[in-house]
Amino acid sequence: MPESLFTFLFKYRPVVFERGRLVFETARPVVLLLAALAVALVLGTIYLRQRARVGGSTVAVLTAIRTLILALVVLALLRPALTISTVVPGENFLAVLIDDSRSMRLADDEAVTRGAQALEGFTSGSSELLAGLLDRFTIRHYRFSDITTRLDPSHPPTFDGRATDIGAALDYVRQDLTGVPLAGLVLVTDGADNADSALTDPLLQLTSRGIPVYTVGLGEESFRRDIEVTRVEAPARVLRGSAFAVDVMLQQHGYDGRTVTLIVEEEGTIAATKTVEFRRGQAGTTVRVNLTAETPGPRGYRFYIEPLADERVRENNARNILVSVADGREKILYFEGEPRWEVKFLRKAVRDDENIQLVVLQRTAENKYLRLGVDDALELTRGFPTTREELFAYRGLILGSVEASYFSHNQLQIIEEFVSQRGGGLLFLGGRESFAEGGYAGTPLETVLPVVLQDAVPDEPASLAEIQVSPTPNGMAHAAIQLAATLEASTERWNNLPPLTTPNPIHRVKPGATVLLTGAPLNGDDELVVLASHHYGRGRVIAFTPQDSWLWQMHADVPLEDMTHERLWRQMTRWLVSTVPERVAVETSKNRLSPGDRKSVV
Repeated sequence: MPESLFTFLFKYRPVVFERGRLVFETARPVVLLLAALAVALVLGTIYLRQRARVGGSTVAVLTAIRTLILALVVLALLRPALTISTVVPGENFLAVLIDDSRSMRLADDEAVTRGAQALEGFTSGSSELLAGLLDRFTIRHYRFSDITTRLDPSHPPTFDGRATDIGAALDYVRQDLTGVPLAGLVLVTDGADNADSALTDPLLQLTSRGIPVYTVGLGEESFRRDIEVTRVEAPARVLRGSAFAVDVMLQQHGYDGRTVTLIVEEEGTIAATKTVEFRRGQAGTTVRVNLTAETPGPRGYRFYIEPLADERVRENNARNILVSVADGREKILYFEGEPRWEVKFLRKAVRDDENIQLVVLQRTAENKYLRLGVDDALELTRGFPTTREELFAYRGLILGSVEASYFSHNQLQIIEEFVSQRGGGLLFLGGRESFAEGGYAGTPLETVLPVVLQDAVPDEPASLAEIQVSPTPNGMAHAAIQLAATLEASTERWNNLPPLTTPNPIHRVKPGATVLLTGAPLNGDDELVVLASHHYGRGRVIAFTPQDSWLWQMHADVPLEDMTHERLWRQMTRWLVSTVPERVAVETSKNRLSPGDRKSVV
């Protein structure tokens, strides 16, 4: 229906009906409706009696006409009215919330900063907008960033807030103005909410009271020329002397094909640099930086790119993180089901590592064990731990060539809980009694493993596969298997290592697992999984399928002074326990906190 016709019939424009509310002003609408219903029933009865004389179609037409006339009479008697809420000058409050975060210091095309624009428009005495609002409302000014307070005219915003918590700001103002006629909230900001609190609940509270929220956006939606360090992902805790990888996410606008340098500082000293090329058509890129933690204690790292001359925003070119470098001894239990060379050379590899304590339990005969590296004469005297308390005292567990039937069901369940609940690290080594060949299919540990076990043929001896080991693309970027100071040197070293053997042919990993090393059989068979890992519950599980990594120390082609084997196993054992939590830990609900933040501690 055209708007002019609608206005002619109903007196007001459609927008008035959208904003208004239709009411009936008659005193007793229910009585009137009942009377109209009674009249309609009487008329209907009369017409039904006349159907045979005048015809059914005529009766239907007359009934419809008189029903319509009766409905119009009833509608008129109900006295319909349109009520519209309006503002009484000076008697309603309007809240103006001004963003006080650091991004409001930025200036866009104009020389005036966003914060200055907000103050000029909503606090200045010369503002025509503010003067118009004051004619109709009582204004209450607020400032908000990570906290919200009343705006004191004698103390203007400093625009130094580290976050923009819109949800908390709306909720604060709603509670502060409870009990007064609040006409609405005006939100003056330049960006999206970047705090933890949700917007849903505060908006629902305002909507239920019929309080609108008006947003005034400042600044450009995106910068034409800008480089931003958007995120830095690094382990929260590492052992002293450990190599660890940090992923730095970069975002750029307007610098396609440009090459920049990512600088990493540790406590003010340059620790690494990385050349980054922004490919054409690719706004974001991730850079992996390998670092080594040498000094114990909390260490601050800064990742930044020097601002370019024509860059619009320079404040987002850097990110800071904190890494806790531990200097304790990590206790790892290594259980072997039979004497073999792996025990000797693995112990030798970590012998001089002051941060790794390798406790060896080796079965030499039935119910007889060799114990090495124990703290006292009573440790592990009864063999492998049988209680949670005994096993949970260790931070890592290495299982060598030991059949699943050695363990009781309770011990297998304890190992599963050691990983999932304790958060311990579990490393499976290859051997003739490992993986499927050791009967682990169908046990609680099959669900723990990152690899898919193949069905082993009963009573058939395991066949050995001679494999040439090489890292995958994920492995080349992983700090635990870097064999040299540079990526190129590490790749060359992997290419020159002698082949190993494995009795555990594994071809597939579980969803979510990461393959770091693969092995190409020298006989031309399909490629095998050599090293894979995944997270299980709170812990980490690693599968390493070769049975003779000691060849990388004792093979005739390996020089006597070569430290490849020692370096690999030191890094592997440190990686095994790098994320293991303390048995009693205190954590905050948020990893990154700004000065003045309040967070729960669990």
